[in-house]
Amino acid sequence: VQLQAFGGGLVQAGGSLRLSCEASGSIFSINTMGWYRQAPGKERELVATISSGGVATYADSMKGRSTISRDSAEKTVELRMNSLKSEDTAVYYCHVNLRPNGWNSQSRNYWGQGTQVTVSS
Repeated sequence: VQLQAFGGGLVQAGGSLRLSCEASGSIFSINTMGWYRQAPGKERELVATISSGGVATYADSMKGRSTISRDSAEKTVELRMNSLKSEDTAVYYCHVNLRPNGWNSQSRNYWGQGTQVTVSS
C-alpha cells in the first residue's frame, strides 16, 4: 500500500491551501482517512479525519477553517484549509486505516511521506 500526497507549499497568512492524498496497492476496504501534522519540536497531531461513512472529525484549532472530504471509489482524501496562520506551519501527513485483504484481514495504519506547509506572516 502506498499513499501519495499532493499539495502543500508556501502560502501567506490568511490564504488557502488544498492537500490531497491517493491510496494505491493491495486495498480491500478503507476505514478512516485523514491528515496529521508535525511542527518542528512538537509531536504529531490530528488535523482532521473522515470515516468510511463520511463523518468528519477536526482538531479544535482547525474547526471552521478546514474541510475534509473523501472519494472512496478513487481512494482519495482531500483537505482544504482556509484562513491559514503561521502556527499551521508543519509537515502534513496523510493517514489511512484499511483492510488490505478481505474482511478477515487485520486493519492496518499507513502513512504518506509528508508534505511541507509553510505559512508566512
